[in-house]
This record gives sequence, C-alpha cells and structure tokens, in this order.
Amino acid sequence: MTDAMPKAEPHRLTLRVYYEDTDFSARVYHASYLRFLERARTELLRELGIHQGALHGADQAYVFVVRRMELEWLKPAVMDDLLDVETVCVSQRGPLLTLDQRIIRDGVVLLTATVLVVTIKDGKPSRLPPDIAKLFNPANS
Repeated sequence: MTDAMPKAEPHRLTLRVYYEDTDFSARVYHASYLRFLERARTELLRELGIHQGALHGADQAYVFVVRRMELEWLKPAVMDDLLDVETVCVSQRGPLLTLDQRIIRDGVVLLTATVLVVTIKDGKPSRLPPDIAKLFNPANS
C-alpha cells in the first residue's frame, strides 16, 4: 500500500462525558481521553466491517496493537460535555497504520493525537490481507 493517502472524511463518534470520566475537579481525567480515542478507533473498524472478535477467532488471527501515541491536550473537557471524536487513517505501510484523531467540543479542538497501530499475526508484525487493507485506503472506498 501507499504511504501517503488521499484526504478522507473522518469517522466521527459522539460521546458524553460522565462523572466516571472525570477527576476531583470535574474535568476529564487525562487517561479517560485514551478510552475515548480507543472507542473511536473500534467504531471506525466496525463501520469498515472489521469486527475485532471475528479477526481474533479466525484461522489467521490478526490483532491491532498501538505502538506509539502522540497526544496534545489543548483545552479541558468537563462533566456533561458532548464530544466528537474524529478518526482518519492518514497512511498505511506494511503492517503499520497511522491514524490522526481529534476530540472536539462545539467546533473547538480539545485534543489531537497521532496513533501508530501495528497489525500482529502469530505474535509478529504482519501485513493485513489485501481485502482488509484496502478498507483503510479512502481511494478504494
């Protein structure tokens, strides 16, 4: 696959901030943002028709593992906020997927993240099967 990908429309997941997501100040606890980002990546896979449970149980089991994340917290989210988490695949090379994610409230970006995901099969980095890999390339959509 190509390293540089055409600009794609981001996948969006809307979620509400609950008490359990916050710290003593009623602001979102820093680790809660990781859960929000993970949920959005999982829902992106589901929208693409990739069900992680099926991949795990398949004869050729594949798993997606986060190798690196770079996050920048710009503004805090607070209890009861309605957030949009945007995710877009910006590159795919071999077993590596690079995803850009943003958490937005009312059009204001609260957090940006770049996530490097590695596809693992039998404990080793492995390319995805072509039929699954093409789902991440917006030019093939």
